[in-house]
Amino acid sequence: MPLIDSYLPLYQFSETHSCRIAADAAPILDAAGRYKPEDGLFFRAMIGLREMPARLLGRRGSKPFGMQNFTLLERTDRALVYGLAGQFWRPDYGLRPITDGSAFRDFQEPGVPRLALSFEVASQPGGAHRLTTETRVFCPDAVSRRKFRFYWLLIRPVSGLIRSRILASIRKTAETT
Repeated sequence: MPLIDSYLPLYQFSETHSCRIAADAAPILDAAGRYKPEDGLFFRAMIGLREMPARLLGRRGSKPFGMQNFTLLERTDRALVYGLAGQFWRPDYGLRPITDGSAFRDFQEPGVPRLALSFEVASQPGGAHRLTTETRVFCPDAVSRRKFRFYWLLIRPVSGLIRSRILASIRKTAETT
């Protein structure tokens, strides 16, 4: 059972990407845990576009969205799972504080979706591993599902490109350490 199942077994939206990496599991997960997409030019440009309305309205703080907004829910020798809760379609993301895995599981605010992001490593023939990243979103009610569905349709293509770049960077780091 994937670790993400223990945090978000029910969801309406998901996206999965994977790649083969010629490295052991530990360096792969270490690279995944250290990776900051906000260090990449493409990510910063896309988040900059996404946050432009909030900046124009004076609703965005000084720090752009990035991994610092996520909470590490759990790490095992084969997986990392991060969590986030918010009204992601809002210009300021409508983020709610999540302190740990228990708080993520227990979070139940009407109209506020939960998002889980995982990195899972599986053994492959020849000593390589497959790194899979999965994003799942659970919307607690019909109104939040409708709002998120529209947002998801807009951001999903870019999200897929970002995930592919994340995996390529993690692979490069893990294979050179």
